[in-house]
Amino acid sequence: MAAAAAVALPMAEPDPTAAAFFDVDNTMMRGASIYHFARGLASRGLFTTRDLVRFALGQAVFRIRGDENPEHIAEARETALAFVAGSRVEDIVRLGEEIYDESMADRIWPGTRALAQSHLDAGQRVWLVTATPIELARVIAQRLGLTGALGTVSETVDGVYTGRLVGDLLHGPAKAEAVRALARREGLDLSRCFAYSDSANDLPLLSLVGHPVAINPDSELRDHARQNEWDVKDFRTGRKATMIGLPIAAGAGAVAGGVAAAIALRRHHRSA
Repeated sequence: MAAAAAVALPMAEPDPTAAAFFDVDNTMMRGASIYHFARGLASRGLFTTRDLVRFALGQAVFRIRGDENPEHIAEARETALAFVAGSRVEDIVRLGEEIYDESMADRIWPGTRALAQSHLDAGQRVWLVTATPIELARVIAQRLGLTGALGTVSETVDGVYTGRLVGDLLHGPAKAEAVRALARREGLDLSRCFAYSDSANDLPLLSLVGHPVAINPDSELRDHARQNEWDVKDFRTGRKATMIGLPIAAGAGAVAGGVAAAIALRRHHRSA
């Protein structure tokens, strides 16, 4: 039998002042990560099909209307937080890992994943930046071998959600603020950094870095990218942006998904 020799590939020199920031929903993954999570919970009998349909319809309405009214987002946030209070963080993380492996992994865009890997291969750090709850965002980042994730953070005490946010939803301008703070902490030169998103809601983040890239862009972002000569990459073959998976409005949609997940967990705890 011939012996197989293992050849170690040379490691890239670290590039400490450059990084890449990726949105998740419809940028890294087809559709809404929190919706796929909710579907996984429904398949486990943790809430009803009717709950899931109501959530899905809400996502479609937000996307079609482009509803980013701060009052509506605040209302959705308060509702979500009321439900999540008392849920255990470890349950969210465990279920997130299971559901990612069974129903999210094959929804990752290969083209976007290759872009992220190219930054890692160049010795640069790669972060997810998303309105999705941080626990689920971290699961996705870990499964993809990325550096880490920035996401919406809920307050916890002794591993249990209190029903209050730590800071704001990671949405719109808040994403740019979070990346700016990370850059200060990590010594990043934002003029050397890259950001990737599908949504015009992320223009504050995209405009913050030296290398913004529109991925699977909505019409507003596509127009802005062309006017400003930004790179545009579209990995959707023969399908319109609004028909890919289940679209999500970045801030309100993530929180609405949190409601569905929290309802399931609350029912689960009551029946335990």
